[in-house]
Amino acid sequence: MSLLSTWVWELDGWIVLAGSLCAVAAALLGNFLILRRLSMLGDAITHAILPGLAVAFFISESRSSLPMFIGAVIVGILTALFTEWIRKVGKVDEGASMGVVFTSLFALGLVMIVQAADHVDLDASCVLYGAIELTPLDTVELGSLEIPRAVIVLGTVTVLNLLFVVLFFKELKITSFDPSLATSSGFNSSLMHYLLMTLVAITAVASFESVGNILVVAMFVVPPAAAYMLTDRLGVMIALSVVLAIVSAVTGHIAALEVPSWFGFRSTTTAGMMAVCAGIILFLAATFSPRHGILIKFVRRRVLAWRILADDVISLLYRIQERDKTTPATPTAMRAILLADFPSLLIVLRWLQWREQIEQAAGVYALTDAGEDAAEQLVRSHRLWEQYLADHALVDTERLHDKAESFEHFTDRQLREQLNQATDSPELDPHGTPIPAEREGE
Repeated sequence: MSLLSTWVWELDGWIVLAGSLCAVAAALLGNFLILRRLSMLGDAITHAILPGLAVAFFISESRSSLPMFIGAVIVGILTALFTEWIRKVGKVDEGASMGVVFTSLFALGLVMIVQAADHVDLDASCVLYGAIELTPLDTVELGSLEIPRAVIVLGTVTVLNLLFVVLFFKELKITSFDPSLATSSGFNSSLMHYLLMTLVAITAVASFESVGNILVVAMFVVPPAAAYMLTDRLGVMIALSVVLAIVSAVTGHIAALEVPSWFGFRSTTTAGMMAVCAGIILFLAATFSPRHGILIKFVRRRVLAWRILADDVISLLYRIQERDKTTPATPTAMRAILLADFPSLLIVLRWLQWREQIEQAAGVYALTDAGEDAAEQLVRSHRLWEQYLADHALVDTERLHDKAESFEHFTDRQLREQLNQATDSPELDPHGTPIPAEREGE
């Protein structure tokens, strides 16, 4: 049975919309938590507001949204204030102050919630994990439409967060990257900080009934963190985080319906699968990001290592040829000299053969004319660097080779000419070895 045949828009559509609004509202603010290195503060606030909820339960003896909202926002703001106060007075780093505040308030909140559960209709797991599947059952009539109350609340919070980001984009940008510059430019960085923390608390409260207290943390951090891996521009990062937040919400609900059936179960929690899908998106971004991805960085480092090894191979063959050594240039001998792993050496040898810089006969390698030209310029760079380091850096003769070898791979013709002028056009390096001439037209 296909997903579309079992999809009920009156139920699944509202669930997906509620999840998307929650994810977008959290992601909009999460971008600036990431940039301010305050991801943990979002976590702290979403956990620390539990005492505010519990106090609201004790006072109102119900789960009315207004007391919950007021209590949670007050405690959320106090969390930010206490964190800053402990950091300044106690002279500890921000991570330690956040840890003290949110763990203490979270533990207090859990105790109070357990006590409140005996007197009001309160499910602690609902507060922690949410009940987004029940969203379509609690509706509000707007004209001829019945709209889930959670959708209205989350929609309002999303619009509020969007207006905050759009209207104060410049201030948020400056205070996130350079608070000192913001202060000198007339922006109140502390005010922007506490406004941001207030909206984080509001968003967390609005999200309780959809994704819960714990899972909303994923929406604050994961989509913005994934977007951060994909771009270096703030505007693009915010837009990407919104898109990724929506994708995680939609795929999370679909996965909650489909994935359990693969293992013989009916379904699982949509809020949990939203967090899982967001985590998968972050994993993919961290792995395959074109600029910051783990895989891309690995490939770049591997390619660079192979390029340097290729330079080392042709320069080694040049020196063997120059000094008329009888030791055959076999892969085993080159591996021992260059201290290279055998697979990398074979790859480099094949690549140099493809470029027609080396040739092989009976397992012994030698330079072609093209390879000799390239090797001469590489060796010239190396020996000019040795002379320069000896003349101007006063490096010991025994250390010249290793130092010059670090620079030779990144020296072009223009830099060789500058080195040649700085060393008065030497014909021999400090070891008395001839320096190859610069080739015309190179």
